[in-house]
Amino acid sequence: MTTRPWSSTTASVEPGTLDQVTKARLYSGMQPSADSLQVGNYIGALMQWRDLQDSYDAFFSVVDLHALTQPNDPAELREKTRRTAAQYIAAGIEPSRSTLYVQSHVAAHPELAWILSTITGFGEAGRMTQFKDKSQRYGADVTSVGLFTYPILMAADILLYQTNIVPVGDDQKQHIELTRDLAERFNARYGETFTVPMPVIQQDTARIYDLQNPTAKMSKSAESDAGTLWLLDDPSVSAKKVMRAVTDSEGSVRYDRENKPGVSNLLVIYAALTGRQIPAIEDEYAGRGYGDFKKGLAEAVVNEFGPVRARALELLDDPAELDRVLAKNADRAAEVANATLNTVYDRIGLLRRR
Repeated sequence: MTTRPWSSTTASVEPGTLDQVTKARLYSGMQPSADSLQVGNYIGALMQWRDLQDSYDAFFSVVDLHALTQPNDPAELREKTRRTAAQYIAAGIEPSRSTLYVQSHVAAHPELAWILSTITGFGEAGRMTQFKDKSQRYGADVTSVGLFTYPILMAADILLYQTNIVPVGDDQKQHIELTRDLAERFNARYGETFTVPMPVIQQDTARIYDLQNPTAKMSKSAESDAGTLWLLDDPSVSAKKVMRAVTDSEGSVRYDRENKPGVSNLLVIYAALTGRQIPAIEDEYAGRGYGDFKKGLAEAVVNEFGPVRARALELLDDPAELDRVLAKNADRAAEVANATLNTVYDRIGLLRRR
């Protein structure tokens, strides 16, 4: 699948409103944890979001409050937030067709998170797998309370928008289950308030692995840059990374996740970026070896990412306009979120300010 051409201006980019009230609601987001998103984010999230945004009243957030659970330089966090938003737009998440905003621009997110934390059990929160893994890795003295309550803020993100579906990776499934539990618990105690969301879990074949270590998931926090394909990499750099990707000594282009993880990973990337089926790619490169196969994939990566990179850099050249677009979208997000929060405050008995 190729990225379609983009307009050379953002002047007409406004938050969409037509028919949104009649559509089911979708919410998803990513942290601004790196200067560039990577191919796993693109295939596992952005391509899926792009396809869904016309079928749903879609809310897509740059979840910068979640990013605070890790140490950040303030100036770098602001820049990463802009860069992430620019890549959303460049990849096809159009603010005229969906609501694309920065999480911290809508104050209802942390407000609802506090309310939800009061109905969340300590043991319940402590059983979250990601928290247990990270706290064991880094130790109790380094692990923050923010990391402990991360899933509750995530639940608030989703429930504020009366979300029907949440496209997520399988590593987030437990967090969505907690979100559903909290919605049902609140509704049982205080009356029907929240829509109980359903997760849409990406297929395992859509998981992208490190080019140099194809048994490890590709990550923005990988130790080596050589195994990561960044959306904002220069095309020549992306091509070199593909050509140097780990394969095996067999020499045949075929999918076998267990015995040929490197080749299988490259086949998944190739299929996702071109919209082709893996068997068709296997047939094309039968008997041709890895060199030809990698050249074909490198071309597909450059063809797909080149326009995305150019558009993102164009958006970043005018940060004031990008900020204006994000602010306009945040206004619509806040309107929806505040309506939910007002209902929550009424239901739990907080005195309204007059």
